Amino acid sequence: MTPCPDSPNTVLANALHHAEDVLTPRILKAPLERIVLVVGTQINGAPHVGTSLVQSLAFAMAVRLRGRFGIPTEVLFSALDNAPYELVTDPVSGHRYQRAYAQALGHDALTSLVTSLYKPLFTALSRHLGVPHRVETYSRQQADERFRRTWLRLQPRLDAARWWLAPSTGVPHLRVPCPAPGCGWAEKDAERTNVRLIDRETAQVTAVCLHHGPYEATLAPAGDAYLDLATLYRNAVKELALSDSRGTLHVMVKGGDWVFGSHLVDEALQAVGLTRSQLPARLFCPQVVTDTGAKLSKSLIREGQARLPEGAADWMLDTRNWPGTTAEYAEQLLRLTDILLSDPRHFFRSYSASEIGRMMTASATRSVPSP
Repeated sequence: MTPCPDSPNTVLANALHHAEDVLTPRILKAPLERIVLVVGTQINGAPHVGTSLVQSLAFAMAVRLRGRFGIPTEVLFSALDNAPYELVTDPVSGHRYQRAYAQALGHDALTSLVTSLYKPLFTALSRHLGVPHRVETYSRQQADERFRRTWLRLQPRLDAARWWLAPSTGVPHLRVPCPAPGCGWAEKDAERTNVRLIDRETAQVTAVCLHHGPYEATLAPAGDAYLDLATLYRNAVKELALSDSRGTLHVMVKGGDWVFGSHLVDEALQAVGLTRSQLPARLFCPQVVTDTGAKLSKSLIREGQARLPEGAADWMLDTRNWPGTTAEYAEQLLRLTDILLSDPRHFFRSYSASEIGRMMTASATRSVPSP
């Protein structure tokens, strides 16, 4: 039997009997037809254990909510293919440019990437627990008319929210990649990108390309121009678009490092007119940290700016190196989620990489009954 961790009490944990109790007020607020747990991940290489943990907890929580409230649940995986693939600095202007995965790889290669790196685990989790799931790329999301109409509707009120979405500059970054064939570069910090609202359904964007100089693009509900938004800005638009989904509760499932950023998003949404009760439901999952307390970062370790924590294994940075099958990996993750969800004290906290590794690689069968 894998021993449960020694978790101290907290104010939140002391107020709950079960971790899912934090969602009860939102679920009981109005009649619901379904609950969708939304978990997003940047598609910037192989997932690490923190990503897998949040994903598996989304599925495990879906089972608990379905069993407790009798409401159908599903998991929506948002594959953020607008993550930077290439970064360069223009030697002439000094401006930084990026080309995202979506523009650098194209649709077919991206589909193959998501299918090979993420789909197997989602399929295994879905089969284990009987929870349906969907996969949606950011490219598809930004092309959706509802998303674009929400962004257009936000523009006249953006001044009220801009300091929440970009506290340092007051300018939320918007990138529309150069539409020239085979290009796709955009200013990373959007210093020379300007937006002009023409009417309620049309916006004109001007920007400067690394290779092709000044260009224009028209953003409309059914337009072809790619709408790439900085992280807080993107989340505000996405969550604003979901705020009026009658009969469906969308629960944003995120790692613990998102607690502080979500505060800014919520303030931005209130600034443009949402009430507290209209803000999205959120579930912050345990964060995997190093022995210094910092978030486990595969990029910093690979760049040599941090070391692999003592007691951690290589598979924790690249889950493809797990010594077993995907089905076995999913089973071990679900065994771990059973432990974390067995007591709110175990859920609302962080875990060192070595502790996660210890619990993941224990040979015992699932030590805490599934809900």
